[in-house]
Amino acid sequence: MRGVTKSFGPVAALRGVDLEVLPGEVHCLLGQNGAGKSTLIKVLAGVHAPDAGETLWRGEPVTIPSPQAAIDLGIATMYQELDVIDGLTIAENIFLGHELERAGVTRRAEQAATTRELLARLGHGSLSPHTEVGSLSAAEKQIVSMARALSHDTRLIIMDEPSAVLDTEEVANLFRVIGELTAQGIAVIYITHRLEEIRRIGDRITVLKDGASTASGLDVATTPTDELIRHMTGRAVTNVFPTRPGVPADASVLLDVDGLSLDGVFHDVSFRVRAGEILGLAGLVGSGRSEILETVYGARRATSGTVSVDGRRLPRGSVAAAVDAGLGLSPEERKSQGLILDEPIYRNVTLSSFAATARGGILDEAAERRVADEQIAALELRPADSSRAAGTLSGGNQQKILLARWLVHGARILLLDEPTRGVDVGARAEIYALIRRLADAGHAIVVVSSEIEEVLGLADTVLVIGDGRLLSSVDSSEIDEHGVLDLVMKGTAA
Repeated sequence: MRGVTKSFGPVAALRGVDLEVLPGEVHCLLGQNGAGKSTLIKVLAGVHAPDAGETLWRGEPVTIPSPQAAIDLGIATMYQELDVIDGLTIAENIFLGHELERAGVTRRAEQAATTRELLARLGHGSLSPHTEVGSLSAAEKQIVSMARALSHDTRLIIMDEPSAVLDTEEVANLFRVIGELTAQGIAVIYITHRLEEIRRIGDRITVLKDGASTASGLDVATTPTDELIRHMTGRAVTNVFPTRPGVPADASVLLDVDGLSLDGVFHDVSFRVRAGEILGLAGLVGSGRSEILETVYGARRATSGTVSVDGRRLPRGSVAAAVDAGLGLSPEERKSQGLILDEPIYRNVTLSSFAATARGGILDEAAERRVADEQIAALELRPADSSRAAGTLSGGNQQKILLARWLVHGARILLLDEPTRGVDVGARAEIYALIRRLADAGHAIVVVSSEIEEVLGLADTVLVIGDGRLLSSVDSSEIDEHGVLDLVMKGTAA
């Protein structure tokens, strides 16, 4: 791709970007949220038409007017936001739009057999082609998306944050599969915010900043991380977690979870969170961490056990009761479960507090904007335009919208599931500092993250979860990443 430009109205998303990808290489595409990565890959995938520039495919100039045209060329894209369709089976998802058929009749048995081969190739041969995708975990849905890409005659696969929903073992399996693909001459564009991953999987790197390529074709082995960060941000950024001041001994218990269980998912989980405390849940994907948060919040109905706020027991399975008591949840899938992407920022911020901004049962838009603008300023949300659609913001700023919603509502207990998923290195530091400020102001916070380093760096107390069981509760200063993994592996084996 040479000199590619793309504008949306007055906003220039791409300003002369260059990208060269060689057969059989893993080319890492780096950049902060809003740098233009998504726009660039959508141009390559046929979603957006470029305003200027050219694309050469296998040495020949091409126009890619549609996603189907990209697929016909041999370009497949796996987007960060999972694009599988609940309600269809795994096989139906994989062959959607290019069904195997004869005389107008779908050859379901052949599709199922091919699906089994693809899943086995990806290390998930135990999954049935006939399983409904809505019943799968986020990590398993990612595998289905990858299998769909491989079901075409693909020469280039674009992977947008493919490891974001995978645990350590599944990431290793992903890298194994990528190695097999590149050995066959298939190229991979690998987009990630995890800089340590490029050392394990990448060959060359292109960096975007403010819609322009600030570095192209850097060698992974010889380019220092500090140099990459400077290309991404224009400055040196250190991933330093805020200082933990410690929780006062006399701090009141805001959230008390006792013997909480959800049949088939997790069992007998108990913990307390005091005002000013950050509690972290560490464990592998599929260990039950997210389900624990959702059950505390009332989005899942507990089989047994209790959740109490300020000593008052909440009814099981009632989100309304949890919100009224002062709980707020920022879900893992913020785009599909937390935000209304086409609605403006101010409407997303006031979504849980309509009564406070209504007059005579009718929403007062001016009042909504005032409330939202206060939080936009306090949380340093960018751009500071409350009328802008939430879906146009970067991942870090979308996370701030969810925090703003619960602060407007007056929530004292924040349940944060993967708060920095898909967030770049600079925005992560901002979110870490924001979470720490909220704790220092007296909020009780529970954080779930797939990155153990993040849990240990943010939390005062860490709960280690494995196979739906609480394996350990420990002060974060008394355990390291190796210790967490050791507990998880031993607990799983037991």
